[in-house]
Amino acid sequence: MSRTLRLFQLMQALRQGPGPKTAAGLGEELGVSGRSIHRDIATLREMGAIIDGEAGYGFTLIEDNALPPMGFQDTELEALVLGLREVQQIGDPDLADAAGEALRKLQGRLPPRQSHRLRHAVLAAHRFKRPEPPSIQVADLREATWDEMEVSFGYTDAKGATTTRQVKPLGLVYFDLSTVLIAWCLLRQDVRIFRLDRMSELQVTKQSFRPHRVAMLRDALVKIRAQREDKPYGAYPHETAEPREPND
Repeated sequence: MSRTLRLFQLMQALRQGPGPKTAAGLGEELGVSGRSIHRDIATLREMGAIIDGEAGYGFTLIEDNALPPMGFQDTELEALVLGLREVQQIGDPDLADAAGEALRKLQGRLPPRQSHRLRHAVLAAHRFKRPEPPSIQVADLREATWDEMEVSFGYTDAKGATTTRQVKPLGLVYFDLSTVLIAWCLLRQDVRIFRLDRMSELQVTKQSFRPHRVAMLRDALVKIRAQREDKPYGAYPHETAEPREPND
């Protein structure tokens, strides 16, 4: 491995995951000695990377000179931190991990003062009760929604009745107690709301409904809002209430 490639891979390793990272651990990851890592860290610092730490303690990438600085107002930065920390609390495992990684990448691209502000932010998000964990691979559902592909799954409603559904997934909504899918249900031929923790055996079909998702979601939200106004405690879930499927 050339030293240039190793320096690049070392920067990648420092960007990923929480710090500090020891020279021994980095060396094992890159297949070199800890002494080589110390020399490479010194080279990266000479090139402009701001890397905190020392031998025996570990290293943390503070500012990444390979990425352009990002311009945020302090309040904008606090809003981003709060939003990402909220995702860590309510998102499915893949999404929560992605939010943590996004925070680390953001810190590496900010100027030193704002990077420090992000690291020691005064805002935090905490949920004493987490949403019910999903029983499907939510990443597959998100991808199918973006790709506008129909999905099928088993579903158990609030009364315990189980059906098999094939739907056009339109969007996901994260509530306090659960996450729901807004979809066009082919069985009911209508808009339906499905709780992810009641879904099972998710399958992505080969049936595309592109390019209709955006328009269908807009129409679905209009219909859901209208039902909510007519039946404020029925058709559409309140932010602090358990979501319920409409007229199912």
